[in-house]
Amino acid sequence: SLAHNGVLFMDEFPEFPRTVLETLRQPVETGEVMIARANAHVKYPCKFMLVAAANPCKCGYLSDPSRACSKAPACGEDYMNRVSGPLRDRFDLRIDVPPVGYTDLDLPPSAEGSAEVAQRVQAARRRQHDRFADHPTAALNADAEGNLLEQIAAPDTEARQLLSRAAERFHLSARGYHRVLRVARTIADLDGAGDVRKPHLAEALSFRLPSVALA
Repeated sequence: SLAHNGVLFMDEFPEFPRTVLETLRQPVETGEVMIARANAHVKYPCKFMLVAAANPCKCGYLSDPSRACSKAPACGEDYMNRVSGPLRDRFDLRIDVPPVGYTDLDLPPSAEGSAEVAQRVQAARRRQHDRFADHPTAALNADAEGNLLEQIAAPDTEARQLLSRAAERFHLSARGYHRVLRVARTIADLDGAGDVRKPHLAEALSFRLPSVALA
């Protein structure tokens, strides 16, 4: 609840006890946490952005064959399975971060700096505030549900065909399907596009299904 309207960052995510991780599922979904005691129930607001980080395996060297343990690659799957499927399903973006080589440290900075990215984010948030000006229950794409989500994030024909193929091939849950739509709508907003097109949806799927060919 202390992270309400902010970010809750949990490092070494699989190292938390399973009972602690599973209690996150409902607050992430509803934005509220219920504390139950023998004679009282107290509800606290906790609408936060959950950010979690984890090594690829217990030793952390899964991607380096020369340093990984003898149990690789099975150890990586076992390690990440400490986080249940329903909890992982609640993460909109999943990003694999490879090790940074020494030669990469001397590379020139990106053409788009943090200030430029911040401007695009602010512009996208303004579009969302304008979009939901007449909707008391939603202020951002993340708040949209049901018919409202289908209305604001309806993909074009090519994008819808791609989403249907991905949903069937990778067995997307209803929750995952809707989260992909929200992310695709936000990517379109960052792109300054009015409609959700195939590239926006493909990028949203790539965040949910990393290292998977979607053609």
